[in-house]
Amino acid sequence: MGDDRDSSEHCSCTVVHEDIVDKVRQVMPEDECLFDLAELFKVFGDTTRVKILFALFTAEMCVCDITALLGLTQSAVSHQLRVLKQARLVKYRKEGKMVYYSLDDEHVKQIFDQGMAHINH
Repeated sequence: MGDDRDSSEHCSCTVVHEDIVDKVRQVMPEDECLFDLAELFKVFGDTTRVKILFALFTAEMCVCDITALLGLTQSAVSHQLRVLKQARLVKYRKEGKMVYYSLDDEHVKQIFDQGMAHINH
């Protein structure tokens, strides 16, 4: 029974639909762009980073605040914030000795919201 389902999921013909392939090829982004997109989505592949982003949707926070919220070490939080900053998902501002983190822009929340909508669908 499992074999029947597996065979129905695979194309058994060898015809290439050149018109479709050409149409897609014309709009396919460059490899470098797709690589960058894949790297961005990798950043969302860590639960700690997702928790930090979720926290920053609500309020600008310093490392100490995030540490207290998530029960992690400052080193662990700082490392994850560095990854998020390199991916341009968060930004920071200094106020005296304090460093506050926030979302880089509204696109970050939109990406997150779309992901949540998809998994809750």
